Amino acid sequence: RRLRLLEQQDALHRERARIAKDIHDDLGASLTQIALLGELAQQDRAFMENAIQGSYAEIEASQLALKKDSSPDVRAFANTMISDHGKMVEEARTLAQQKGYTPPDGPSVLQKGEATALKTLSGGAFDAAYVNRIGVAAHESTVQQFQQADQEVQDPDIKAMIRKALPKLQEHLRMARALDAKQDAQ
Repeated sequence: RRLRLLEQQDALHRERARIAKDIHDDLGASLTQIALLGELAQQDRAFMENAIQGSYAEIEASQLALKKDSSPDVRAFANTMISDHGKMVEEARTLAQQKGYTPPDGPSVLQKGEATALKTLSGGAFDAAYVNRIGVAAHESTVQQFQQADQEVQDPDIKAMIRKALPKLQEHLRMARALDAKQDAQ
């Protein structure tokens, strides 16, 4: 009788251990999934922050172009950048806030340094640097960033924003390259 009681207690102990292990495994899997989702959300947030800062940088540099003695073509390009990137930054800021992110309110420190470097230039030197750095180089980087984010971003609303903005950014790049070629020909 005592042996039977010990066997029952042993069976009960094994069953409890099995249940505890299953719960532990399920809990561990759930925590891993939560951690991965948090990491993906962090990637989405980082993209949003970079996109917003980039638009602010475009706006600030383009406002500077309007203050400088820029050519009519550069001024027209700058006005387009201010208008289009102003719309993009507002849309991205609103989306970021809806997603619980606190969006940046200006360009990054590095981007501010680029604007500071442009301030020292004037005339043709300013126009050439603005078109090359802000028009061509920045848009090449931005288009690449948006294309990569289109593949990696998980949030469907952010993905929709990317797909809406990307054709406009590609058009900006085409405009900047055409303007750069025109300046080179002069």
